[in-house]
Amino acid sequence: MNEAQAVTSLAALAHPQRLQIFRLLVREGPGGLAAGEIAEAVGATPTAASFHLKELDRSGLLHATRDGRFIRYAIHVEGMRQLLTFLTEDCCKGRPELCGSAYKKTRSLCVGKGSSK
Repeated sequence: MNEAQAVTSLAALAHPQRLQIFRLLVREGPGGLAAGEIAEAVGATPTAASFHLKELDRSGLLHATRDGRFIRYAIHVEGMRQLLTFLTEDCCKGRPELCGSAYKKTRSLCVGKGSSK
């Protein structure tokens, strides 16, 4: 992931409702949820949810698939891994022990699982 892609992803997350949606879909996993279920879960109108979902999709953090007459959204696991790796790859100038358990958890998600490093 390059800096421009990271900025796009972070900008997409820099809204309370989009962050709620992203965290919901992270918990839900690769199966995702229908757009209407997402809107209901985060207390958004269908129009607002659609707008936020499209922004997250454009950022590379989610992907949409048609499921009959519904659109399902799920996390784009590789996009999330790339962002986490980008944010932590130079942690503490080579002294990751200073970053604590957050660094270890992120690295276990990213290293060896399709990271772009």
